[in-house]
Amino acid sequence: MLDIKITNAKTRKTGKELVEIGIENGKITAIAPSVEGEAKQVIDAKGKLVTESFVNGHLHLCKVYTLEMAGQDALKEYNDNNMGGAMTSIERAADFKACYDEKWIIENVRKACDLAVKYGNTHIRAFADVDSKARLEGVKAVIRGREEYKDRLDIQVVAFPQDGVAREPGAKELIKDALDLGADVVGGIPWIEFTEEEELDHVNSMCDYAKEYNKDISMLGDAEERTLEMLCNKVIEMGWQGRATAQHCRAMELYPENYFRKLVSLLKKAQIGVVSDPHTGPLHARVKDLLKAGVPVALGQDDIADAYYPYGECNMLQVAFLASHLLHMVSFDDMELLYDMITTTAAKVLGIKDHELKVGGNADLVVLEEEDVYHAIWHHTAPAYVIKSGVDITVK
Repeated sequence: MLDIKITNAKTRKTGKELVEIGIENGKITAIAPSVEGEAKQVIDAKGKLVTESFVNGHLHLCKVYTLEMAGQDALKEYNDNNMGGAMTSIERAADFKACYDEKWIIENVRKACDLAVKYGNTHIRAFADVDSKARLEGVKAVIRGREEYKDRLDIQVVAFPQDGVAREPGAKELIKDALDLGADVVGGIPWIEFTEEEELDHVNSMCDYAKEYNKDISMLGDAEERTLEMLCNKVIEMGWQGRATAQHCRAMELYPENYFRKLVSLLKKAQIGVVSDPHTGPLHARVKDLLKAGVPVALGQDDIADAYYPYGECNMLQVAFLASHLLHMVSFDDMELLYDMITTTAAKVLGIKDHELKVGGNADLVVLEEEDVYHAIWHHTAPAYVIKSGVDITVK
C-alpha cells in the first residue's frame, strides 16, 4: 500500500509523457507510465507539472514584518548610491532590535512559515541576528518556529552576527550561546568590520566555531573588501569544502575581470556555492557568469517587509520571476536554470541530500497549476498540492 500515488503527472524529464509517481515512507518509490498497487491517497495532477518542492537559500526570519517598526531610513540608505550606504543602513536598522522579544517575533515567524507552506517552500535557511541589542531573542524565536513546523518545513537556523564581531562587544560569546541553544549554521558578515585585520578575525573566529560544533557556514561575501577570498582560503585550510555558502556577493558586479576569475577558481576549490537575492538591492552576484563557470547558485527570498526590502511572500516562483528580469534570464533555457536555482541546485548549495524527483529521492514535491516551467514562473501561483516527507500538507 503506497502512501500517495500521483497520476497524470508531467515532469521536467518526461516532457509531454504523463507518468504516475509512487510515494511510500517519505521516499519516491516509483516513476512510470503506470505504478502498480493501491494508495491511501491518490492525487490527480491533471496533466500539470510535478517537481521538487522549493528551497529558499536565504531568509532573515527574525526580521520578517518589522519594516514599520524599523522605519524607512535604513531602506532608503540600503538602496541608494549603488549600495554604498549598506553599512550605514545596517547601523540604522540596528536600534529597533533593542525591543526584540521572542513573544512577538514568533508570531511573525509563524506568519512567514504559513506562507512558505502555502507556496511549496519546504526548505529555508533562516538567519537570526545575534548581537548586544537582539541578544538571543531572534534565535530563540526561529528555533521555536523550526520545531513547531518541523513536519512541514526544514528550517536551518543561522546564528548571524549582523552587526559584526570585533565592533560588537560580546557578539562572539553570543554566537557560541546560540549554537549551544541549537542553531544549525554559523553565519558571518565580515565586511561590516572596520579594518582588514578585524575582517579576517571575523572569518576565522566564525569558521573556528563551525569546526568546533561541526556546523555548516553561511557568510555574506564582499570581495571589494576581499572577505570572500578570506572565506575561501579559510574553508580550504580547515578542510570544510562543500560545507560553506556565500550569500549575496553583491560587490561581484564591481570586480575587475581578472579578480573575478580568481574568485571563481577559489570558490570552486573551496566548493562554495553562492546564494543570490537580486531583487533586494541594486547590486547582485554575477549569476550567469558563475553558472557558466560551474559554480552552483541558488536564489533566496532574503527579506519580507523589513528594513531592507518592503515586499515578499516566501514564494520562490515569484523570486524566480523577479530574477528572470533582473538577471536578464528570459530564454526558456534560462528559465530552466532559474527553476533549478529554487529547487535542485538550491538544495545542493545548502547541502540538502536527495532533493530530486527520482526513485529513491525525498518525497518533497509540488503539483503545480501549470504544465511547464515557463508558465509556472510567469504566473507564480501557489501549487495545487504540496507534499513534504511523503505527506500532503497542502493549504486548502
